[in-house]
Amino acid sequence: MNIDRMEFISWMERIIERFDLMSAHINELEKKRGSVDGEELLDNQDILQMLKISSRSLQRYRSSGRLPYYTISGKIYYKLSDVHQFIRESFNLRMPKTYDSQ
Repeated sequence: MNIDRMEFISWMERIIERFDLMSAHINELEKKRGSVDGEELLDNQDILQMLKISSRSLQRYRSSGRLPYYTISGKIYYKLSDVHQFIRESFNLRMPKTYDSQ
């Protein structure tokens, strides 16, 4: 299959236009993504994938108060800093304590 130079350029221009549209759409989605006090909010699905846990475990962490959450329009969100703190605390709980031999 042979195409001439002008047809090739036309195809490339259409592809670039599509990429520009996709880029604009992605930027809009990023703006819509929730934030509180300038901090990113994550939903249940984000947390389940990030921590690789079950929805029941996530519910247990919420209920016990180990992982703070916020309800906005009936949907549950988590601040990214709270999730990081939860991970640090969970990691510290599992680390064996070291004792100085003094």
